[in-house]
Amino acid sequence: MMNRRTAFGLLLATTCMVALAPVTGARAAEDPAKYPSQPIRVIVPFAPGGASDFAMRLLQAPMSQALGQQIVIENRAGAAGNVGMDVAARGAPDGYTLFFGNVGTVSINPTLFPDMTLKPDKAFIPVSVASETPSVFIANPKFPPNTMKELIDYAKARPGKVNFASPGSGSVDRLEMEQFRKAAGLDMNHVPYKGGAGPAVADILGGHVEVMSVTLPSAMPHIKSGRVKVLAITDAKRSPVLPDVPTVVELGYPDIVATSWQGFLVPTGTPKPIVDKLFQAIVKATQDPTVKQRMQEGGVTAVASESPEAFKAFIAKDTARWAKVIEESGAKPD
Repeated sequence: MMNRRTAFGLLLATTCMVALAPVTGARAAEDPAKYPSQPIRVIVPFAPGGASDFAMRLLQAPMSQALGQQIVIENRAGAAGNVGMDVAARGAPDGYTLFFGNVGTVSINPTLFPDMTLKPDKAFIPVSVASETPSVFIANPKFPPNTMKELIDYAKARPGKVNFASPGSGSVDRLEMEQFRKAAGLDMNHVPYKGGAGPAVADILGGHVEVMSVTLPSAMPHIKSGRVKVLAITDAKRSPVLPDVPTVVELGYPDIVATSWQGFLVPTGTPKPIVDKLFQAIVKATQDPTVKQRMQEGGVTAVASESPEAFKAFIAKDTARWAKVIEESGAKPD
């Protein structure tokens, strides 16, 4: 027979379960028409001041306005973006945790880190790309070649003698150069640096390495000052901030067009109506004139996907592309 203490314990447990059930159920079954009803956090997997943080902070205000709720940016740096990506993947699939991923975390890391258990294509639903950043091939002003054709001829005449820098063995900058090197049939030496693009660009300025591919914002101050020369840009069309610099398409290498993109993803299981509402907010934010102008001044293009499905297809193609380059180049994480 049940004693009074046991009966009281069961009654208390039952009462707590009943009390908690409506709260939990209300959160899980929130009417998408009322979303969002509270602030939304966006996980940026890199430290403040980088390309991803720069783009997200420009999008923060117009997205808040479009959604009618505060957007809270949470920087979670570490392990080439994997720390922040893991934090975002653990978020509830309710539209209140967004991941501001990029080409490195979403497309490159799954191949670069073979032991990575988190698979972005399983953990997230892509919503939309938000910005694209082309890279430029830069060289020290005293380096003899002044064009990509001259670089090719120079390197072919000196196999194994030309060094190219990168901000890491698995960085998109290194992989872009590997694509070009293979397409042009060049034998060049890779010199990886730690600490982002800064140290690598510094050695270009000092003449310690000859050439590198680097995202346009990282090189722009030195381009404007004349401390580096630009040989080409890795976009399909010329940049409005560098109208005299030829594209890799113009130079006969359309297959090496590449940009360092940033975009929004949400944890798998997020209801489609909420994904669609976020997509519309992103489209509106990327069309904001101030956002477009300020991004362009930094060498970045504000752009949205045609749809969440289109962004998903883009990521799948991008991941396959970089997986091939990583495998062929033997790139490893630093």
